Amino acid sequence: MLGDLIDSGKTAVVRLQTIFRQASDSLIISNAHRINEGKLPETTPEANDFFIFVKEDPAEAAELLVDVVKNRVPLKFKLDPLDDIQVLAPMYNGAVGVNNLNLLLQEALNPGAQRKAERKLGGRLFRVGDKVMQTVNNYDKNVYNGDIGRVTDMDLLQQNLTVSIDGAPVVYDFLEADELVHAYAISVHKSQGAEYPCVVMPVATQHYLMLQRNLLYTAVTRAKKLVVLVGTRKAIQIAVKNDKTTQRHTALDWRLQK
Repeated sequence: MLGDLIDSGKTAVVRLQTIFRQASDSLIISNAHRINEGKLPETTPEANDFFIFVKEDPAEAAELLVDVVKNRVPLKFKLDPLDDIQVLAPMYNGAVGVNNLNLLLQEALNPGAQRKAERKLGGRLFRVGDKVMQTVNNYDKNVYNGDIGRVTDMDLLQQNLTVSIDGAPVVYDFLEADELVHAYAISVHKSQGAEYPCVVMPVATQHYLMLQRNLLYTAVTRAKKLVVLVGTRKAIQIAVKNDKTTQRHTALDWRLQK
C-alpha cells in the first residue's frame, strides 16, 4: 500500500538517499546503490571494504567462507571472528545454508575440548563459548527475538546454561534451550534492523529461490566496515536482476490519481 501511495504522486514523500552507517567514500555505499538500481556490485584492486571471492562448488565455497571468517578477515582487518563478523545466508538448507555453516563455523571457531562443557539439546550441540541467538520474545528473561549472545557457562548438574546478552547473564534451563539457535551464521531475514562491523555472505545458485535484489541489498547494508561475498558472479547477477518482490498488481495508485 505504501508503494502505491508513493507512486500516486498524491502524497508528500521524503526520500532518504544518504547512508550514514558507512564512510562516504565506501564501496559498500556505492555498491548498495548499484544493487538497488539493478547493477552488479563492483570491486577494484584498491578496494578495502568490499570483496568478492569466487568459488563455483558449494562445498568448496563453504570451506572458503570458514577460512575467510576464521583467518583471512581477522588477519588483514584485525576483526574478531565471533564479535565483529556475522555470516548472513539467504537460506537454511544446502552446503552454504545457515544450518551447515553453523556446524562448520562452530567446529572452526569453538571446537570441543576436554574441559569445555557441552550438551546436545533439541538436536543441537551447545557448548560453552558458542555464539547463539534468541528466537522468541521472552519477557520474563528480558530477551527478545534476534538478540545474540555467547554461552558463558553450562551446569550439567543443575541442567542449565548461561548466555551473556549485551553483558547481562541470562540463565536457561535445558528445557528452554529450544528458544536458542546457533548464530555463527543467521538468515538475512533475521538480520534486518541490525548492523555488524563485517558481513560475510555466501551467494550460490543453489539458493536461486531466495536470490533477490532486496535480500542482497539488505545483507550488504548491514555492514559498517566490510562486506565479503563468497560464491559465484552468476548467483550475484541472479539476485541483482530478480526484483519480482516489488511487483504488485493493484489499483490503489490509479484510484488516488482519479
